[in-house]
Amino acid sequence: MSSSTAEESARSEAAMLPSAAPVQLINELGALVPNEPGVAGKYPMPSAEELVHAYGKLVVGRRVNDQASALVRQGRMAVYPSSHGQEACQVAAALCLDAQDWLFPTYRDTVAVMTRGVDPVEVLVLLRGDWHSGYHPIEHKVATQSTPLATQLLHAVGVAHAAKLKGEDTVVVAMCGDGASSEGDFHEALNFAAVFHVPVVFFVQNNQYAISVPLSHQSVAPSLAHKAIGYGMPGERVDGNDLAALLSVMGAAVERARDGGGPTLIEAHTYRMQAHTNADDATRYRTDDEVAEWAPKDPVVRMKKYLTDAALLTDEAEAAIKEEAELVAATLRSGLNGEVKVDPEDLFKHVYAEPTPQLAEQAAMLRDELSREGE
Repeated sequence: MSSSTAEESARSEAAMLPSAAPVQLINELGALVPNEPGVAGKYPMPSAEELVHAYGKLVVGRRVNDQASALVRQGRMAVYPSSHGQEACQVAAALCLDAQDWLFPTYRDTVAVMTRGVDPVEVLVLLRGDWHSGYHPIEHKVATQSTPLATQLLHAVGVAHAAKLKGEDTVVVAMCGDGASSEGDFHEALNFAAVFHVPVVFFVQNNQYAISVPLSHQSVAPSLAHKAIGYGMPGERVDGNDLAALLSVMGAAVERARDGGGPTLIEAHTYRMQAHTNADDATRYRTDDEVAEWAPKDPVVRMKKYLTDAALLTDEAEAAIKEEAELVAATLRSGLNGEVKVDPEDLFKHVYAEPTPQLAEQAAMLRDELSREGE
């Protein structure tokens, strides 16, 4: 290998490595972070309009998390995986996409799905225990929320690959948690995406725990973003509680994919402030002191402080945002307060477009049983 070729290869490899520290534009105190020219040029501060709009979605997301948790306690929902503390990741994942793009969420990403424009009640009916996911994936360009870890990543890559083959202007954001990075599907999705150079952004919300398993027991890599170079794609680390940095980093990766640059792996460093779900006892595997360390890093408080100090958030705008958040919460209470009307024959209606003889026979047996019970 010639010296010039070796230098080019080294530069190419260096370009794939993530920043030495997570990218941050606004610190925990709500103040601007002075970055090196290279970082500042690569990840510029979003406009004031973008930040205020995103902050509004952030406040709504926090209210959704609080309301959903209350609905679980009231027996109106079976389970809720809260993203309290991770709302900045949720909002950025949705806002970085255009209308024709696709979002592939996990079970914890209800706020991202709502931010994408899906009706809040339709998003949560799945977690109430209804037979369907509540919203039409194709209509909203949002896949159904995935409970199995990492399976949605393969689906996301498939959609991105199909879009590339069709020549469509489509970018896919595939969301997952740090626990998903330990799954085989994670490897297969990243490898395929890199080999076929498809327009997908893998967005890992590293909230430090895969249920009760800490990240230190999952990986000893310098960071999860460092895994990207092994597949031949760039990786990046970002402060997952810094909404401005998330919008900039995610936006850059989406535009890179749209321009034909291929996939990117982004790791957002954040924290799950509440239990894994309402069925989890987080005190069994983490301490109160650890949780308390992350409290001052709250993305909602941080963003409000910055906008207020910069005179970008007026009292009127803040009041309008809070009003919107309460309206969404009221919509959730109203929409999830009614009892679900169950039709047993729905078990057979949507398995195939045309029911098979076996399904028709089973449906007839059920109708007969219900008829005899009614008598």
